[in-house]
Amino acid sequence: MPTDYGPLSVWGVVVALGLATFGIRASFIYLFGRIDDVPERVTGALRFVPPAVFAALAVPSFVAPGGAVAVVGNERLLAGIVAGAVAWYVDDVFATIFAGMAALWLLRFGL
Repeated sequence: MPTDYGPLSVWGVVVALGLATFGIRASFIYLFGRIDDVPERVTGALRFVPPAVFAALAVPSFVAPGGAVAVVGNERLLAGIVAGAVAWYVDDVFATIFAGMAALWLLRFGL
């Protein structure tokens, strides 16, 4: 993608953002290295970080596969709902993947 910014500006932004990301991560390592006992409230909140990140990465591909929100005729959303229901009741990763892929295949190609 062409831009009006020069290569020095682009690389400056890349390096600055890399340093900022490293600084944020290093600050948590430093902070938790100096604190002997992490408060229960912080530990409880950190339990929800991985599911929140996964949802932020996965949900847009279900809800808006073509870039716009599509509910009617969206086989990915229906297969995701099937997989979510299987995961809720069975609590087995392989069964969830199989059910979701089978539902997507049946919705796309039929019998």
